[in-house]
Amino acid sequence: MFGFRLAFEFPGYLWLLIGIPFLWWGSFRALAPLGFFRRWLALFFRTLVLTGLVLALAGVQLVWTSDRVTVMYLLDQSESIPEAKRQLMLDYVIRNVSRHRDVAREDRAGIIVFGREATIEIPPFDDNIPKIRRLESYIGRRDATSLESALVLAQAAMPADTSRRLVIVTDGNENLGDGQKLAARLAESGIGIDVVPIVLESKAEVLVEKVDLPSDIRKGQPFEARVVVNAYTDGEDAPPVQGRLQVTRLNSEASESSGREELLLDQPTTLKSGKNVFSLQDQIDQPAPYTYKARFVPDESFDDGIKENNEASAYTYIRGQGRVLLIEDFSNRGQYDLMAQRLRTANIEVVIRPSDQLFGSLAELQAYDAVILAGVPRVSGDAGDTIVTFDDDKVDMLVRNTQRLGAGLLMIGGPEAFGAGGWTGTKLEEAMPVDFQVKNKKVEAVGALAMIMHACEMAQGNYWQKVIANSALEQLGPVDEAGVLHWNMAGDSWLWGGSNGLLPVGPNKPAMLAAVRRMTPGDMPAFDNSMRMAAASLKRSNASMKHCIIISDGDPSPPTGSTIAAFRDNKITISTVAVAGHGTTGSNRLRDIATQTGGKYYEVRNAKALPRIFQREARRVARPLVYENASGVAPEIVYPHPALEGIDTLLPPITGFVLTQTKNSPLAQVLIRSPLPVEEENSTILAVWNYGLGRTAVLTTDSGGRWAQSWNDWGDYDKFFSQTVRWLMRPTGDTGKFDLATQVRDGQVQVVVSALDKEDAFLNFLDMNASAVGPEMQDIPLQMQQTAPGRYVGSFPADQAGSYFVNISPQAGSAPLTTGVTVPYSEEFRVRDTNQALLDALAKSKPSGGSEGQVTEPLAAESMDDVVGHDAFRTGLALARSMRDAWPWFVFVACCLFLGDVMVRRVAISFDWVGRLFATPGNESQEAPSRLKALQERKQALGESIDRRRAAVRFEPEPEADASSIQGKASAAKDRKDRSDLPKTRPSDAPASLTPQPDAKTYTERLLEAKRRARKDKEE
Repeated sequence: MFGFRLAFEFPGYLWLLIGIPFLWWGSFRALAPLGFFRRWLALFFRTLVLTGLVLALAGVQLVWTSDRVTVMYLLDQSESIPEAKRQLMLDYVIRNVSRHRDVAREDRAGIIVFGREATIEIPPFDDNIPKIRRLESYIGRRDATSLESALVLAQAAMPADTSRRLVIVTDGNENLGDGQKLAARLAESGIGIDVVPIVLESKAEVLVEKVDLPSDIRKGQPFEARVVVNAYTDGEDAPPVQGRLQVTRLNSEASESSGREELLLDQPTTLKSGKNVFSLQDQIDQPAPYTYKARFVPDESFDDGIKENNEASAYTYIRGQGRVLLIEDFSNRGQYDLMAQRLRTANIEVVIRPSDQLFGSLAELQAYDAVILAGVPRVSGDAGDTIVTFDDDKVDMLVRNTQRLGAGLLMIGGPEAFGAGGWTGTKLEEAMPVDFQVKNKKVEAVGALAMIMHACEMAQGNYWQKVIANSALEQLGPVDEAGVLHWNMAGDSWLWGGSNGLLPVGPNKPAMLAAVRRMTPGDMPAFDNSMRMAAASLKRSNASMKHCIIISDGDPSPPTGSTIAAFRDNKITISTVAVAGHGTTGSNRLRDIATQTGGKYYEVRNAKALPRIFQREARRVARPLVYENASGVAPEIVYPHPALEGIDTLLPPITGFVLTQTKNSPLAQVLIRSPLPVEEENSTILAVWNYGLGRTAVLTTDSGGRWAQSWNDWGDYDKFFSQTVRWLMRPTGDTGKFDLATQVRDGQVQVVVSALDKEDAFLNFLDMNASAVGPEMQDIPLQMQQTAPGRYVGSFPADQAGSYFVNISPQAGSAPLTTGVTVPYSEEFRVRDTNQALLDALAKSKPSGGSEGQVTEPLAAESMDDVVGHDAFRTGLALARSMRDAWPWFVFVACCLFLGDVMVRRVAISFDWVGRLFATPGNESQEAPSRLKALQERKQALGESIDRRRAAVRFEPEPEADASSIQGKASAAKDRKDRSDLPKTRPSDAPASLTPQPDAKTYTERLLEAKRRARKDKEE
């Protein structure tokens, strides 16, 4: 049902309507000459004009009201709600809408689901909810409950032209946002809130709260660890919970063979209702990062409702001497043993780890003050099933460890390092003082790569073809050339570049990647034609390194001998990849192609290995980035630096290094440069700079294994590497009297630093530089503020499970304070009881113009009928209003009426026709003569009036006037003529003697008489 009324935005202007009586008082007498009817019509128009303008000034609005109701059901889908309850929610909504929605009133209903985020499952529409079996919307992670996000989305989704009500189905355990505060704002908008509680049915719950470790654990010093376990039971008389408590210690550095995890405690435990604290004595003798884990396993499953909150962990790091992690290529182990030995001699602890046993988390890197990548390519290995790679997450950990946590990072060269090792374009390149891609124009087309794609009979074959092509293109530099050959119904053809097929990657990379996404390789019948096309294009290329990759199942017929010779004669290698091969024949065919051209053969059974293979093969075209000189060149120190203090300016000769490009930044310092090649920006041997809170450096030659063998007997070898590494390392000196503590509370990690000087006096007004890194390597802002003498406090949100790392530089010259905080599970699993207080507060939010909401019975299978009987579409809310400004129309109508007022006053209109409409036919003949007679009389009167006016302006001289008088009068006439040029006056202003006489002769008669008298006087 709809209603209509007027409203005003500025009602104070309505007082101007009291001017209407004054308008009538001033206009009634002034409009009297218009006659009775026209005067009243003009007054009517003027009244309407004034009224319209006043209403426009008051902001008149048209308001429609409606009693239709829109109900949005907000369903909590977080992890704290069991799956059975989620299905029960959906059944309740379907039945409640079908029972209570008023079809005639066209009520609407919709569904919003929420967890950490909220999304619309069914938008509000005027029909019943369809009988769906499960919810289809994706709400992201369910490890948190954000009621606020659901309320915001619901307010935006509901139409404003209906009354609005929310029905929230939840347990009330909100851990993100502030739903109660937002509910108050919704009530001001007239939105009502009903609540359907969810009560968890388990009788008991066990929650491992935390593992508490001392903040200042020292090497070899005994300490006490405590485990806090909270037990929730159903009633005070409930029996205690029986189970086992296990505590383990994980050493992140220990090898898997020696055992990283140690069992410290495993004993039967009885939990009383409430908090239970267990103590554990321990001692750590080896510096390393450690993770303590505590887990409770109940004897009976019904004693614990949620398994995710049965485990907690804590992180600590025992710091010893300066420690360095050296990562080497697993396929070339032992090349850097000499350097590691010399560093240990200089009291630097070195841990060597091969590239196939990399760190798994940022926590492991906290045990090291610097990381050395010793000639490591990004992709290592030769066999398809043993290829390993530094994925983006590992690279990101290395960079964050330096930029945010202050560790050093050193890259050492080799034949497969820097740009030659596939590191171009990564975040690691951004962290280094040099660019890995050479931009010198003298080094053009350093590599050319042709890829031949054959539609293989493997699962998702076309998908993997595109993935591997993208992986290969990503490895190439901007000046490298690339081309893709595929077969379609028209035969073998290049995917881009026309007949040439090869184009530089730099300016064409976006178009190349787009073409690869559209590519659909066909089942080519023979290798020969496509290989001849590849050989011809690679031969025409000016690249220094030329390579071809073939991916196939081996089914096409083999190439001819002349085609193989074309590759061999032009020094073009071919690597082949057999995927879903057709038996021994197909594999042998591909193996022969690779062997005859000097390439490699890969046999792949898992398509996921394909991208790594193509990354490995794409590196071959980057080999020209390596500069080698058999006669040797002697590097020279060109910039003094603490890392080179006491070292001779001229270093022993080296026979090779990797070409790089010095970054265009004043922060990048080139310390050692080679005399060859002559381009200084490409001949860097050692460069350093500060990157974030840490330092990075590059040594483009090796440490003595291949290119720098003369350095092995160099007297300053130990000094050179030890000083360089020490300059990079995170400061490991005495941290002074700074105490760092952390705790997790209410979804926040609180960091507290206590600062004292040598005399135990408080250190105040310190400008601490602090940073934190989250579980997903994201930067988290952290600002420390002084809250008391010598006490500094900061906090940041911990809304994700995982390890958070905090690094604080308390003051200049002090070693950084580093710690880790582990959040084992989301706050979603910390609370077990229904938050009835929040649910009641939501329902009591009284909407503007309506009544408070209601809290139903808890939703359960046995009480479903009672909950469904709750009418969510009831009245009790303010009627919905739709409002539209109407003042422009009132102004327009007032302007039109003003024109009507002008017309009534200026245009005389006869309304005699109104009388004729009511006259009888007999009276018409009698009234016509009388009207004609009246017109004739009126005409005669007007004629007489005109004659009198004409006579009134005549003038005749007196009869007795003589000639002299005539002359005088003529002179007077001349004077009157002269005066006629002056401004005219009204007749009433003329002299009395000139007033014409009614009985006098005419002017002509008097003039003739005067002439006769003049003639007579002349004769006499």
